[in-house]
Amino acid sequence: MIRTPARTRRPESGACPCRLPVLRAALMLGLSMAAPLPACAQAPAQGPAQGPAQIPAQIHVQVPAGKATDTKPTDAKPAETKPAAAKPAEAKPAPVQTEVPEQFKAVRAKLDAAKAELDAREKQLGHTDLTVADLTAIRDSAVTVTDEIRGLVTRLDAPLEAARERLAQLGPKPKDVQESPEVAEQRAEREAAVTRIDETQRLARSLVVQGDQIVDRVSNRRRESFTRDLFQRSQPLIGPGLWAKVMADIPRDTRALQSALSDIGLLFSRNGSIGNLLFLGLAFGISVALYFGRRNIAPRGAHRDVGKTDPSRRARLLAAWRVILLGTVPAVAGSYAVYYALDATNLLPSRLLPVAAAISGGLAFIAFAEALCDGLLSPEKPAWRPAPVSDAAATRLTRLAVGIATVVTVVKSVEALNSGISAALPISIATRGLGAVATALILAIGLHRFADTEQEEEACFGPYVPTKTTTGIGGPARLLGWAAVGVIGLGALVGYVAFATFLIDQLIWAACILVLLYLLVQSVDIFIGRALSDETRLATALQANTGLRKRSLNQISVLATGAARVVLFLTAALLVLAPWGLDSTDIVSSVRQAFFGFKVGDVTISLSSIALGIGILVVGVFITKGVQRWLENTYLPATDLDAGLRNSITTVAGYCGFLLALALAFSYLGLSLEKLTLVAGALSVGIGFGLQSIVNNFVSGLLLLWERPIRVGDQVVIGDSEGIVKRISVRSTEIQTFDRSAVIVPNSNLISGVVKNRVRGDRSGRVSITVSVLRNQDPVRAAEMITACAQAHADVLRDPPPRVVFRKIGDPFLEFELLVWITDVSLGLKVQTDLNFSVFSTLVEAGFIPPLGPGSSIVTVQGLDTMQSAMGEIASRFGLAAPAAAPAAEAGEGARAQRDRTLRSAGG
Repeated sequence: MIRTPARTRRPESGACPCRLPVLRAALMLGLSMAAPLPACAQAPAQGPAQGPAQIPAQIHVQVPAGKATDTKPTDAKPAETKPAAAKPAEAKPAPVQTEVPEQFKAVRAKLDAAKAELDAREKQLGHTDLTVADLTAIRDSAVTVTDEIRGLVTRLDAPLEAARERLAQLGPKPKDVQESPEVAEQRAEREAAVTRIDETQRLARSLVVQGDQIVDRVSNRRRESFTRDLFQRSQPLIGPGLWAKVMADIPRDTRALQSALSDIGLLFSRNGSIGNLLFLGLAFGISVALYFGRRNIAPRGAHRDVGKTDPSRRARLLAAWRVILLGTVPAVAGSYAVYYALDATNLLPSRLLPVAAAISGGLAFIAFAEALCDGLLSPEKPAWRPAPVSDAAATRLTRLAVGIATVVTVVKSVEALNSGISAALPISIATRGLGAVATALILAIGLHRFADTEQEEEACFGPYVPTKTTTGIGGPARLLGWAAVGVIGLGALVGYVAFATFLIDQLIWAACILVLLYLLVQSVDIFIGRALSDETRLATALQANTGLRKRSLNQISVLATGAARVVLFLTAALLVLAPWGLDSTDIVSSVRQAFFGFKVGDVTISLSSIALGIGILVVGVFITKGVQRWLENTYLPATDLDAGLRNSITTVAGYCGFLLALALAFSYLGLSLEKLTLVAGALSVGIGFGLQSIVNNFVSGLLLLWERPIRVGDQVVIGDSEGIVKRISVRSTEIQTFDRSAVIVPNSNLISGVVKNRVRGDRSGRVSITVSVLRNQDPVRAAEMITACAQAHADVLRDPPPRVVFRKIGDPFLEFELLVWITDVSLGLKVQTDLNFSVFSTLVEAGFIPPLGPGSSIVTVQGLDTMQSAMGEIASRFGLAAPAAAPAAEAGEGARAQRDRTLRSAGG
């Protein structure tokens, strides 16, 4: 208590100059730590560091600052007891406290702004008078904010994982032993960092959930509004009330129409200058010329020659596309020219411009429908028809499509006129209802004409019995058409005019999409599939420049065609479903959410991460295969290792590379070994029951590679099969027999079964042959001759020497067995063959094996001589003696007689 103020005054007298630099350094560090920090960063950091870090600063501050509150004796007291303990605690935390909280302050500000935006949109959703445009704006804003926050959540994963790893390095906090101040301070800082990042991420995730809920509410509101407007019932056409109101409103609407016509006349008198009239006349002239050219000149550009009776599929598709383009583009251009001229010259009131747009657009739509039917069905030129339909069906479909397009154009134009003159609601309902009924009638007439009323030949008598059934889509299409006729007609008659009109529009829209889809799919098959698979210039060029085989190019064409088909079908489905309330923004948002991550319970699944993880695995496998090829073809052949060991090294390298690539892929997906423990535990049950044999073979394969009881190149005998080991894989081992057959043996059989390996220790082996000599010969001399033949062979080892075993004393032969050892067991059959030839020729020359005549066998029959002489006497008496035989035959008979006598003497 007394010495503390004395020590604070010593630097003035110079008694202890060594204390001043320490206190000055402590002051600078304390001032740096006292800089203003965000509240979220200061609160956790001041706890453990407050005692040792601020005391030296307070002692030194009292002199220059002159603050009485900083010179209390109680503040200086702990500084004297532990002045050195504060120095190491001040060295590291400062950069963390000055940098990280500023970053999270900006993050928190962004989250606060996002929360305010979402709260405002959620409050706006509480209003009941929102239009579709308002709901779309709310949805777009919520989607934008949610996507930004979702990206922020993803970016916080890596810092959170890093902060947790840094905290884990300190280990668990001891319960009985107090930590040192340095470790306690580090633990507090790292826990604060983990808490800060985790809280920020949890707040961001809650905002993501809020944004998704807003989007869902908007979708539900839009769906409810769409359903309510679609199924809103008006006055039925079959009731007298609607027509009474129509008759009552006709005078007022007639006056409104007269007023509109007078407005047109007034605008013509006001703006009908020579320039405007010439411009409007020029636009009408261009439109008429384009429509005339479309009807008379454009068909020549389609290049559909009537004289060609069997054009190719590619030519038919190209002609169909030319017909569609040449029949649609001029009509659209002519209609737009007239509408643009009316709008630019201001000769038509603005409220009547939609009428002009409806009329011009309707004419263009009729032209498009006609061109679409002409391109797909080609009723006048059947040889150029891409669709497989009959001539009568093509004509009827074309008339039906053009008729419906005409009715729809008239109805849309009248509806635009009613809107332009502000006609009464009953007249609008009647117009749309009558249009729906007329469309249903035209569709019904067309379907009735499509009935199966084919006339049979007049020569056929009796009732007609169909012998085959059609399997096309004609039947289901007609059934769907009759259902549409019923729904549209009845809906319009009973008051659901909006639904009937909407259904007509969707049927027309879906029909156009399906026709274009059919043509596009056929074009993909022709211009992509055939171009790559057939002998075309493109296929030949790709094969020559890229080195791809024809089979590989065919596979690429199939994959490309399939991918293009999937894209076309998905696009067509989205276009067909779009008018039913399915917004493309919702689809894109759902696809983006599924691609970049969605949660299933506590697990986040990201298709992009899965795709990149699979890419990492594929790249790792390719690198592993390259390393295996380098080891197998370049490095290992340059060593002295045998083929079996080289195969083991190559196989183990492949296993290690695959496991490393798999670990990298799992690491990218965020799946550590700890997270896979539960999955492995769940799979252990399946492995124990269903995958037991597979795991057994896998482990057996590893044992084969480690213990190497058999190796690649070994000659083994397994059961009835003998051959050379060609490959040892994960599950099985391939053995090639001597007849070039492949025997696949499970690895578990090689470990648990009996396997004869002829080259386990070395490649030397034993060959044995059996030799039989006549019983009347000397066995010792026979054994010497057999041994000499074996010793003369180049592949027979001298040590151990060849050995002859006297196996059997038989009648009339003596049986010997020659045993020799050779250098390589693979030469066994060759050596055995050579020894058989050599021993046989040697024994025959020595007379140990008597020569046999053609067709003779060693069979001794007693008494044949007496029978032969008796037969000769009988033949001579009847004068049937055989003529003199050839000398060779006589010599053969003499040799056989001599052999018989020899055999009789040898047999006793």
